[in-house]
Amino acid sequence: MLQNIRDNSQGWIAKTIIGVIVALMALTGFDAIFRATSHSQDAAKVNGEEISQGELGQAVEMQRRQLLQQLGKDFDPAMLNEQMLRDAALKGLIDRKLLLQGAADSRFGFSEAALDQQILMTPEFQVDGKFNADRFDQVVRQLGFTRLQFRQMLGQEMLIGQVRAGIEGSAFITDAQVEAFARLEKQTRDFATLTLPADASKVKVTDDEIKAHYDEHAKEFLSPEQVVLDYIELKKSSFFDKVSVKDEDLQAAYQKEIANLAEQRRAAHILIEVNDKTNDAQAKAKVEDIQQRLAKGEDFAALAKEFSQDPGSSARGGDLGYAGKGVYDPAFEDALYALNKDQVSAPVRSQFGWHLIKLLGVEAPSVPTFASLKEKLTHELKSQLVEQKFVEATKQLEDSAFESSDLAQPAQDLGLKVQTSAPFGREGGEGLTANRAVIQAAFSPEVMEEGSNSSALELDPETVVVVRVKEHRQPEQLPLDVVSSAIRAQLTKEHASEAVKTKGEALLAGLRDGKTPLAAKQEGQSWNVVEAASRSQEGVDPQVLQALFRMPKPEGKDKPVYGSLTAADGSFVIVRLNGVNQAAVPTDEEKAQYRQFLASREGKQDFAAYRAQLESTAKIEKY
Repeated sequence: MLQNIRDNSQGWIAKTIIGVIVALMALTGFDAIFRATSHSQDAAKVNGEEISQGELGQAVEMQRRQLLQQLGKDFDPAMLNEQMLRDAALKGLIDRKLLLQGAADSRFGFSEAALDQQILMTPEFQVDGKFNADRFDQVVRQLGFTRLQFRQMLGQEMLIGQVRAGIEGSAFITDAQVEAFARLEKQTRDFATLTLPADASKVKVTDDEIKAHYDEHAKEFLSPEQVVLDYIELKKSSFFDKVSVKDEDLQAAYQKEIANLAEQRRAAHILIEVNDKTNDAQAKAKVEDIQQRLAKGEDFAALAKEFSQDPGSSARGGDLGYAGKGVYDPAFEDALYALNKDQVSAPVRSQFGWHLIKLLGVEAPSVPTFASLKEKLTHELKSQLVEQKFVEATKQLEDSAFESSDLAQPAQDLGLKVQTSAPFGREGGEGLTANRAVIQAAFSPEVMEEGSNSSALELDPETVVVVRVKEHRQPEQLPLDVVSSAIRAQLTKEHASEAVKTKGEALLAGLRDGKTPLAAKQEGQSWNVVEAASRSQEGVDPQVLQALFRMPKPEGKDKPVYGSLTAADGSFVIVRLNGVNQAAVPTDEEKAQYRQFLASREGKQDFAAYRAQLESTAKIEKY
């Protein structure tokens, strides 16, 4: 338990909002942040602010992706109840809206410079440990954002993170709470268990019993509903051998590649913000005072640590790391690129305030040869051509499948082969039939009941299929002779467990009232004695530990407390609690870990209460 506390309590402050960028956005539904271009009917209103149907649809799809990613092949399509997904997604969007409104009402905020710093220091945007503008654009595009949209999203995440950190970080734990928790956590117990095994060999299950159980539970013995699919598979990779790249296109791509190379500049700055407390003239005067101190020989990094109001860089002496053009505020960037190494700029006014900027280093780009890039550029150009052909073929497949009454014509149009799947049920099968989109399409009313071809289904970015139900197998009653052995095994286990439980409860009653003397062996079984067992004692069944630590303290050494449970294998287990040992005094290190764990737990409860309070006082309209 102590290790669990240590693991669960560390790092909540250190976990920045940027963290693992994709996971962060998945948790909050990044696809649902920006409204769809269509202004159709709203899904909900939160204190007058709309949540559009477009946002809700995107959030539902994000939840669908998360479930598939988390559960993979074991994903149960039955979980994909659309109303369930919609309700959960809408609740998430409402919670997010409430938290953003709460952050605004509480005047939480951050500087644009801090936002810049988060982006610059994000590993996903770096190449060889340094910020790379091309990499940044690539990742942002893959996520479906423009730069401006991404900054807006990240800003919202930082606001919510501030609210969460402020509330969770303010939890206060007293010494008495720590000591009480330590007493419970470090307490040990002396106990013994007596296991009476279920003896299946003494149980006789008759054919009449099996037949009666079969008749009574007939609905449990049905074959699964299954379908067999015909399908056409279109793979992007099949187009690579059908495209070629011209030499002039390769040369043009090479020139574009090297033209995009730009030097990286490592900047440091001192920022004095212009805000409600400091006007423009005051901020400029403060920067000019710092400039004079620099002129007298004081260290730039030391002054940045003392005066800079950029929390992301001040602790590092104002160091912003390496970055190329297009990252900073235009005025900041112009001043930075006018500097020589180790030179400090004059005061610079940006949208954030007044800066002094120092150029710490310059890295000139290394220009690769055409030969070194030819293979890469060839693959990229072919990929573009293949992508175009794949999109065109997918559209052709979609249209042809929609217009056809089977898959023969679409297959002929595209030179593809109609394939057939193995039978599978709603839980899915293997390969193609393990895919959630295929399962959902196969059992949809349009495909299964109306006999239509499905739409084009994307299995992954490289593969698209169209499916059609070839055979629909309805659930059928399984014959008794097929399931009788399984019924016999089940009834045998149940009867054996019931018999040993009856015998065990009689023994337990005798031990409790003293009519049955306590002996080293009872009913031919020996007591297994354990001394000073902790709550996480190794080698003890967790089910036994759970029962043990719920039992009341014995009144005396000769007055044990008894309990019982039925094990997973049907055995009857008697638990005898002999004594409770008071906890050892915790060390200072343990106290600190307990305090951190309790504070983290209470902080999370406080944050949950805050969210509930926002919801209880809000005007929420769902449509």
